Amino acid sequence: QVQLVESGGGSVQAGGSLRLACRNAYPYRYQCMAWFLQAPGKERVGVAAITTSGVPDYADTVKGRFTISRDNANTTLYLDMANLKPEDTAMYYCAAGSKRCVPTSQFSCWGQETQVTNSS
Repeated sequence: QVQLVESGGGSVQAGGSLRLACRNAYPYRYQCMAWFLQAPGKERVGVAAITTSGVPDYADTVKGRFTISRDNANTTLYLDMANLKPEDTAMYYCAAGSKRCVPTSQFSCWGQETQVTNSS
């Protein structure tokens, strides 16, 4: 069974907003979940992470614009993106399972990507 399934990607104009969701088939298997993005021609980078108790951490590039959250049952992870910029255009991935819950950590479980396209 696929554990992490992303949804919510799409195309949005610069300055717009979008919400991504990640459905987790095993809510209590991992303490930490995160969002990553991979822009065209670049490496995948972490943008936000959150613990089961709801403590978030963000990459500097998205602070103040992106908000990571998870529902009370830990079945769904969200990424609310606001004031989107052209450089936010990327494939977005949901991830779970790391020893330290920060976006720069290595994660053991990955979902399939969802595309976000921002037009200027």
